[in-house]
Amino acid sequence: MDSRLGDFLVRAEALLVRLDPLLPAVHAPIDWPQSLAARWQREGRSGFLSPLNVSLDMRLSDLIGVDRQREQLARNTRQFIQGLPANHALLWGARGTGKSSLIRALLAEYASAGLRLIEVERDHLADLPRIVEQLSGLPQRFVLFCDDLSFEAGEGDYRMLKTVLDGSLERAPDNVLLYATSNRRHLLPEKQSDNENWQRVEGELHPNEAVEDKIALSDRFGLWLSFYPFSQEHFLDVVRHWVEVHAAPAGLVWKWHEELEKAALRWALGRGNRNGRCAYQFARDWVGLQLVSKADD
Repeated sequence: MDSRLGDFLVRAEALLVRLDPLLPAVHAPIDWPQSLAARWQREGRSGFLSPLNVSLDMRLSDLIGVDRQREQLARNTRQFIQGLPANHALLWGARGTGKSSLIRALLAEYASAGLRLIEVERDHLADLPRIVEQLSGLPQRFVLFCDDLSFEAGEGDYRMLKTVLDGSLERAPDNVLLYATSNRRHLLPEKQSDNENWQRVEGELHPNEAVEDKIALSDRFGLWLSFYPFSQEHFLDVVRHWVEVHAAPAGLVWKWHEELEKAALRWALGRGNRNGRCAYQFARDWVGLQLVSKADD
């Protein structure tokens, strides 16, 4: 008997060793009082929240030239943190104009008041009910952040997002909001036929209903914030700000002059855009070059 039992235990242990890689890993719950942000990671048919080490160096005051958008989103977020009614927000418009930076800056501003940020990739939107379930009842206030949100024609995921936002019978907990950024106002590709000669769209018996379906998705966001391409003056204001931000800690003494302005404009021209991201990159390059030249001297 003892011999048979020993053989059985050996075989059972060997089987467990083979099965162990196939079993889902056990993930410790996030310590939200200490963790300020997390990312949803897909794992098999489910997933888990992975804590992120985030930098809080981006402040709301660093967002130059988007005062109206900054104030509206900050006000909505303050209402949310205080347990007052607040809206899901869609930040849409030209690339590199501060949409994502504005949401990240909210964390630096309001983390001490209980705000937490969770990044959710567009391909993982189907997991939103699982994410929300894990956050329900927690004392912190969670912003689910989906960057570059958009859908292609024929995709059905956007209908699921509509349900998650406000179409479900089970109401989402009041400690969760969704903030999304997109280059598209309606998140879906729009055709000329949507507005011109829409009565004669080939293959569509009720074209007006198809257009309404597209618009209905963005309507689920109670707060729309629009971001537009920078003027030259706006671009140079942002350059000056970031040059000062990077120069001051390094002890670099500098002043604005015509050659610096021309260098910034050439940098933007060479990249084919004039936006906040471009201004930030130029400022880092220029300050770094000045510091190298200073060290060589």
